[in-house]
Order: sequence, then structure tokens, then C-alpha cells
Amino acid sequence: MSAPVIRPATNADTEKVRALIFTVLDEYGLEPAPKTTDKDLSDLESFYAGGLFDVLETPAGDIIGTVGLLPMGDGVAELRKMYLKQSARGRGHGKRLLTHAIKQAKELGFRRIELQTARVLEEALGLYAKYGFAPSPEAALERRCDQALALDLKTA
Repeated sequence: MSAPVIRPATNADTEKVRALIFTVLDEYGLEPAPKTTDKDLSDLESFYAGGLFDVLETPAGDIIGTVGLLPMGDGVAELRKMYLKQSARGRGHGKRLLTHAIKQAKELGFRRIELQTARVLEEALGLYAKYGFAPSPEAALERRCDQALALDLKTA
């Protein structure tokens, strides 16, 4: 069987992407916020212009993962919406998505990646730590997030 592929998302993927992300948020007791934190999901192509929003898709067309890089100015990208379907976890897909995002951030000329996350997303926190993300206490946090992390791409 062929491995899932990472490809750029289009607005045609919006409903599948939103369903995946909102399902994962629900699994962890986190509330979707379609008018604020998750408003980016209404127009992936425009919102992530200058960065990327990619999906991990099975050969059957099932979107099992997502990752975005949102340009924030001054050489900084925010890693956003990195989620995996429950059945896809524990298979190296998270590592694959994060490695892809870091590589793409470098190729796009970013010097730093920042992200916000929640303590309940333990698997993600472990992965970020393995890749060198460190606490970034100066960040203003979104409502459902309780941690901010950053990675200097010059040392990554």
C-alpha cells in the first residue's frame, strides 16, 4: 500500500480539513473557535499566502493530517493547525509533518518558527521538544492555548 502524501491544500479541502481539526480538538476537550482562532479554515489559500497549508492524504483521498505556516513578519512563521487523525497517530506521520514544515520554512526564508499549543496535547509537546522548540514566554496566547514555543531555524 502506498504511503500518504503531503500536498498543498486548496479551498476545496476546507470541509475535510475543518472536520479533522474540530474532531481532534473535541478529543482533547478543546473548543473550536470558527470566528477567531479557526477563522483561517474558511479560506486556506488566502490566509496562508506567503506561507503554506498542507495536508497529509492517503491514496484513497482521506485527509489524515494538516500543517500550516503563517507568515507573521520579520522572518517569523507561526506553525498552525498541525493535527493528525487519531487512527494515524503513532506511525511517524507527526514527525514527517513537522520535518516537512521546518524544511519548508527554511526554503521560504523564515528565520524562526513560533507556535501556540495546549498542555493536553502531550504527544505534540514531546515532538516539539525533540525538534528543539523551546518555551517562548513573551507570546500572547490564544484562548485555548497555555504554552508558546519557538524554534530558531539557524540552529535547527
